[in-house]
Amino acid sequence: MLLTLTLLVFLLLAACGPKSSGSIVEGKVNVITTFYPIYEFASEIGGEDIHAINLLPVGVEPHDWTPRSQDIINTSKAQLFLYNGAGLEGWVPNFLKSLDAGSEAKAVEVSKGVDYIMTDEEDGHDHGGEGEGEGEAEGHTESLHTDPHTWVSPKSALIMAENIKESLQSVDPAHKDGYEERYNKLAERLRALDSKFAAELAKLPNHEIVVSHQAFAYLARDYGLTQHAIMGLSADAEPRSQDLLKLAELVKKEGIRYIFFEELVSDKLAKTLAGEAGVSTMVLNPVEGLTEAQEKNGDNYFTLMEKNLQNLILALQ
Repeated sequence: MLLTLTLLVFLLLAACGPKSSGSIVEGKVNVITTFYPIYEFASEIGGEDIHAINLLPVGVEPHDWTPRSQDIINTSKAQLFLYNGAGLEGWVPNFLKSLDAGSEAKAVEVSKGVDYIMTDEEDGHDHGGEGEGEGEAEGHTESLHTDPHTWVSPKSALIMAENIKESLQSVDPAHKDGYEERYNKLAERLRALDSKFAAELAKLPNHEIVVSHQAFAYLARDYGLTQHAIMGLSADAEPRSQDLLKLAELVKKEGIRYIFFEELVSDKLAKTLAGEAGVSTMVLNPVEGLTEAQEKNGDNYFTLMEKNLQNLILALQ
């Protein structure tokens, strides 16, 4: 009876909250990914040789999401667990410790090799020991955090795609050539996107962007923009009123015409600031996940990044 009750509680817990996509398929290379861009790149490179399961449900923002019991069960049975790292998924160390003792899942931090941006901005969530800076570099006494939003720049996304390809080849060498071929096609598209961002943004007279969430540092660094964020690294961090006033002054002084917001978090603060400064709002998407409408429309990393570029061109003219 105790065993039955325990099992019932476990099943109820597993049923709580939004579900991730899918379950383990026998006879396939099962790849578990933590959020959308990694899922898309893994699916593109893996093709028919893999079965990819994305833990983060559609319409959910990744910063404060935590896994469910079913996610631990699936990952324990998988061959590969791909996560961003750089402090995005603070739950990963404990999650990996929770896997079944006999699990052969290989965990890979796919942002490894990206030239990380360090910030003293508090991100509002626990890293679980991951993504911390080395501390008091160059006289800074506060601890530094790694900005985890690597994938938002196509340059960094290319490094991540290569890491995904190599991880697939390491667990499934029999299909090494297929992974290489599909990676090369994806890499070609990412390089084309990188070239387009560089060429189009270089033509524009303005380079200052005001965003709701500090998610665009890699994009800004790689394409000559300056990012001013209402909130910190975490999308639900609360700004101080004096920070909003300073940003409103900056918007007026620099002649900024749009405040950017993102669809997976509330646009309330962006609209408040835009109203204060007398400007409009527009979407700049950090591509952390798809909304239900975007999934239905067949959107992906490339279509969303193309929309970002068009909105940047409109805002910075």
